[in-house]
Amino acid sequence: MLLSVLELEREPLEFRHAFSSGTIEYAPGIRQLGDLAVEGRAELIEEHRGPHRVIQDIRLRAHYQGRFEALCARCLEPVEHALEDRFDLLFRPSAADAGAAERAISTSDTEIGYYQEGGLAVEDALREQVLLSLPAKTLCRQGCRGWCPGCGRNLNTERCTCEAGLTDARWATLADLRSRMNTQS
Repeated sequence: MLLSVLELEREPLEFRHAFSSGTIEYAPGIRQLGDLAVEGRAELIEEHRGPHRVIQDIRLRAHYQGRFEALCARCLEPVEHALEDRFDLLFRPSAADAGAAERAISTSDTEIGYYQEGGLAVEDALREQVLLSLPAKTLCRQGCRGWCPGCGRNLNTERCTCEAGLTDARWATLADLRSRMNTQS
């Protein structure tokens, strides 16, 4: 769904849309379950940068709601997340700041996104907002035991037959040094 600058020059745009699963690609291991409903308003805001230079920013305010699935960071089982949030974002044409000399930026500058010449794809803004809303590390449950590093079994559902004291071979030299120090004492 493209928010065209030409359309927004005439009047602000009110929209309501349901993005079906598979329409937006998020990240590996993250999947949309069902429709992602979004409704909002887009408008053009003119930013004056001198007597003859006007930048056309797009202000996008919207509300979205949908269900997503992310993989547990320990056992890789799918975990469902229901998301609902609002956002108010400002997008500037990508060429507006091109070639600008290095300068210090303010906090408000870091909150501005960019759009290509024709307009802004709502899907891009939604992808970003969904990824920011999901937890950085998804766990199926607080006490998830993950996978056994020796045999690869899911320790939440199966018993492991590996030795409890599996150690990393890279630590063998230190273990040997420790045992020699203990025998000398």
